[in-house]
Amino acid sequence: MSELLKYPGESDTDNLPPEGKKAAHSRRAFLFKLSLLLNGAVGTVLAVPLVRYLLGPAMKKDSATGSWISIGEVIEFSIGQTRLVDFQSPVASLSDGETAKIPCWVRRASAQQFQVFAVNCAHLGCPVRWFVQSKLFMCPCHGGVYYEDGSRASGPPERGLFEYRSKVTNGSLMIHAGDMPTLATHASCAGKSLIQIEPASNAMGSKSC
Repeated sequence: MSELLKYPGESDTDNLPPEGKKAAHSRRAFLFKLSLLLNGAVGTVLAVPLVRYLLGPAMKKDSATGSWISIGEVIEFSIGQTRLVDFQSPVASLSDGETAKIPCWVRRASAQQFQVFAVNCAHLGCPVRWFVQSKLFMCPCHGGVYYEDGSRASGPPERGLFEYRSKVTNGSLMIHAGDMPTLATHASCAGKSLIQIEPASNAMGSKSC
């Protein structure tokens, strides 16, 4: 009966001298500690992405949110041209990979006048497309249409496209990035139908469209 209560392999050590029993015990202890170490390593690897996901927003630097970043040299944009440009999100981390690249539509209206629009439709956020022939932005999801200056033309959207603040510095086109058009941002009409992308804390006094 006692043999049935032993762990597999334990009965083999009954007839061993004290030195053998000590070696067998040490081997079992080593294997037990090794299994704990391996389990802990696996658990850590699996937990890191989850922890980063949960704590990521709190770990992002406030200085990166709403940063002025360059999206290209001025000479890269022709007057009268509207084209798609990708920029690296200032609040992205290395683990974000390709998702850290954010597209935007850049329009150069004149030598010194630029407009940079978020690709998101102001209706439900679908990416709008630019059609050179008609000089219109069109949303493929629900038929929203915008003029080349970003103002609303027709369809479900009640306002124009979201527009990044932009400026030219040392020959580079800079945009105020990091503040995305979400429900946390407020509309700032400023006498026109375009929506400036601003943090909620900076736009509490602005009008809604």
